[in-house]
Amino acid sequence: MNSAPEPARPTGHDKVAFITGASRGIGAESAVALARAGYSVAITARTLSEGESHDHVGSSQALPGSLESTAAAVRAAGGEALCLRGDILEPESLVGAAQQALAHFGRIDLLFNNAVYQGTGNLEPLLEVSDEQLWNIYRANIFTPLALVRAVLPGMLARRSGTLFNMVSHSAFANPPAAADKGGWGFAYPSSKAALSRMVGSLRAEHPDCGLRAMNLEPGLVVTEVMRLAGIDEEVMARFRPCSPAAIAAVVAWLADNEPLPEWQPEEVLRCPAIARELDLLDAPSLLEN
Repeated sequence: MNSAPEPARPTGHDKVAFITGASRGIGAESAVALARAGYSVAITARTLSEGESHDHVGSSQALPGSLESTAAAVRAAGGEALCLRGDILEPESLVGAAQQALAHFGRIDLLFNNAVYQGTGNLEPLLEVSDEQLWNIYRANIFTPLALVRAVLPGMLARRSGTLFNMVSHSAFANPPAAADKGGWGFAYPSSKAALSRMVGSLRAEHPDCGLRAMNLEPGLVVTEVMRLAGIDEEVMARFRPCSPAAIAAVVAWLADNEPLPEWQPEEVLRCPAIARELDLLDAPSLLEN
């Protein structure tokens, strides 16, 4: 199969997506892709304006991208964006952002738990990762997504319609080929993503036949500024054949309004690079640069 039908296009921007980690990378590209598909978007991240610095894998270097820049790209695509600063290390800040989005738009039709912990500990060997680092990773990657689901799910169930995308990781389901400092991965981050991956199955079992669509998305290796800070080099990138944030975002927008094909095994984990290849989306251009 080399092509697929075009995504359904709602009339007007009458659906609302809530996206975490939308200041850059997959989250930012997805915000614009969903806007082009007819969604208004509530976007959250720590970085509201360009030039702000936050901790990224132990570095305070300011990275390109911000909610304001993403919102400008959304507006250029004809959509509406609501910028809401939030930190996944502070679950209450994301719940507050969801409540603001609900007050502003009246509904959230799609929740994309995309943001991921970017502090220290992700690459630490098992015997060296501290309890504090482990707690931060779990709080950001498990407890905050759970808090957001609890905030928006009642409305979806009441309307008998809603979509949940949880971003997981290949490393949650595979043994590392090497130690983290030699091109593999450690224990803490994959274990948090493995725990997150069990959420959608529970939701399907607990809320059958209610219009809820819950899916795990796995992006493969997507090279971002944060990954470069972490020391992901050309050798590692060549080994894992990285995919672009724009290609993953194109898959997100397609899945927002289309049912995954049975052969993609949507009851488990949707492998976005493979789907992008099948839908001829691997070369999707960046929507942030247009």
